[in-house]
Amino acid sequence: MKMRMDSNQKKRKVWRDTVAFFYKFIRHPHEIGSLIPSSEALATAMTCCLRSTNVTRVAELGAGTGVFTRHIMGQPQLVKALIFEKDPDMRAVLCQQYSKAVCEEDATQLTRIMKREGLKELDAVISGLPFAMFTVELRKRILDEVDAALAIDGLFITFQYSLQMKAMLAERFDMERIRFVLWNFPPAFVYCCRKRR
Repeated sequence: MKMRMDSNQKKRKVWRDTVAFFYKFIRHPHEIGSLIPSSEALATAMTCCLRSTNVTRVAELGAGTGVFTRHIMGQPQLVKALIFEKDPDMRAVLCQQYSKAVCEEDATQLTRIMKREGLKELDAVISGLPFAMFTVELRKRILDEVDAALAIDGLFITFQYSLQMKAMLAERFDMERIRFVLWNFPPAFVYCCRKRR
């Protein structure tokens, strides 16, 4: 049985993750969307919808150090989780921490991985991908994958540091709400979208 981390262990992990994230940002500024990992406040805002719905099959895109992953994997009703992280070091840590999840590299291969895993559709896709740093073509490609992967009424939840993605998301999904999370660096907008019928 896995023992819960005490407060000192949690603090050390947060510090290690912050240093690792900062190092990755310095080395690959066009691939990492922020200087430091997302806050617990942002993780709570990103995953609060999961607690109020019967979400059993989830994909996370751009998992990073696993701030959102920890909340996702803690859902009692969860049956299957797909975790996508491009950075090989971060992905290796996630694979080790969450051995029951399927860990993959490329979010543009979401539906192919689902097919391989015998999944016809997902209840939710949670994204930490820095869409603002992507080309329009890459944004469309990823959103096509998300749209194809989701069940009708499935949730797509993402955050960005501006409202730049609002129009593109509203073209494809029903925008349920946009929540501003001040307690994050930088502050972020959480988009909660639902696949149209």
